Amino acid sequence: MPASPDHSTWFVAQVQPHAPALRSYLLARYPTLPDVDNLVQECLVRVLRARETSAVESPKGLLFAIARNLALDAVRRQKVIAFEPMTENPDSSVYKDNTDVVETVSKQQEFALLTQAIQTLPERCRQVFTLRTAYGLSQKEIAAKLGISENTVEKQMGKGIRLCTEFFARRGLP
Repeated sequence: MPASPDHSTWFVAQVQPHAPALRSYLLARYPTLPDVDNLVQECLVRVLRARETSAVESPKGLLFAIARNLALDAVRRQKVIAFEPMTENPDSSVYKDNTDVVETVSKQQEFALLTQAIQTLPERCRQVFTLRTAYGLSQKEIAAKLGISENTVEKQMGKGIRLCTEFFARRGLP
């Protein structure tokens, strides 16, 4: 439905003059937006549609509020998932069939065995060992997280390594 002359005059006088300032605001506040000009146009259209259904007290305020909300949505979408067409990624494993099945199975078996070894550790030792090896926390961070001394962390880590080594040795592994 085309805008009435009244809407068009209102739009040209009350909304359109704010477009350059809106573009500058979006570029400064949200530098990672993929297409600022498209977003500005979407905001202008939404303000015009809002005017068609009801009176708009503050066109500039509405324009900037819509822009902020759309920009935040776009930024959130960027953080959630990066859309990358598979056809543009020649290194994708979908195109390559050079996976080494033996190596993959071997790594899975090693991981399962390591998991079993860690599960046999006493609870405190298992906590320390997991935080250090799986999460990469420092002794100081582990001590703070578990409420124990750094010395205890060091001893528990040594005990975990020793017990895991014994676990592998009992199974004839180096």
